[in-house]
Amino acid sequence: MARFLVVLDVDSTLIENEVIELLASEAGSLALVEDITLQAMNGELDFEASLRSRVATLKGLPESVFEDVAPAIAVTTGVPEMVAGIHAAGGWATVVSGGFHEVLDPVAAQLGLDRWRANRLEIVDGVLTGGLVGPIIDAQAKADTLREWALELGVPLTQTVAVGDGANDLTMMALAGLSVGFDAKAPVRDLANVLIDERDLSLVLPLLGLRG
Repeated sequence: MARFLVVLDVDSTLIENEVIELLASEAGSLALVEDITLQAMNGELDFEASLRSRVATLKGLPESVFEDVAPAIAVTTGVPEMVAGIHAAGGWATVVSGGFHEVLDPVAAQLGLDRWRANRLEIVDGVLTGGLVGPIIDAQAKADTLREWALELGVPLTQTVAVGDGANDLTMMALAGLSVGFDAKAPVRDLANVLIDERDLSLVLPLLGLRG
């Protein structure tokens, strides 16, 4: 049983990239997607609506696009040290993402994360349809996931930590015992318990009393 639970956002938190933008670049829709992403991160657009409109621009991409963009994925500085420190102290290192399993799965496995959850793109006959399958991982789903994993572990919510940067993380962060804004956008800066402005996730460890 874990002593505590840390749940991180993925895009622009666990990794330096916005995966939807990497995919959109391959589809020729990057400018449009960047604009929608910025509005969504600032809380100006409903997340699900913005996600579906961005994913629609990916219609027709081959499934091989995930392998094409994989080399561009840059894990944020300090992630291996953070994961190792959390594990050494008996905690769980997890992520929940408004991005996509198809890109996240190999990254999360390589980093040794304990759990991860994300959206799934619809693929038919090896081609992206521009749609999604299964539940949408929006702000409420992120909070529900944190609660679900805490219950699974027998960890009280007071022993949970949520790390994120955008409006889609706020519901999860409000539920957690400690909320950390990581290089955060305006709405998160106003509401997070703690801000980390240096892009180094090992700086989460001192907040947990694990280093420094």
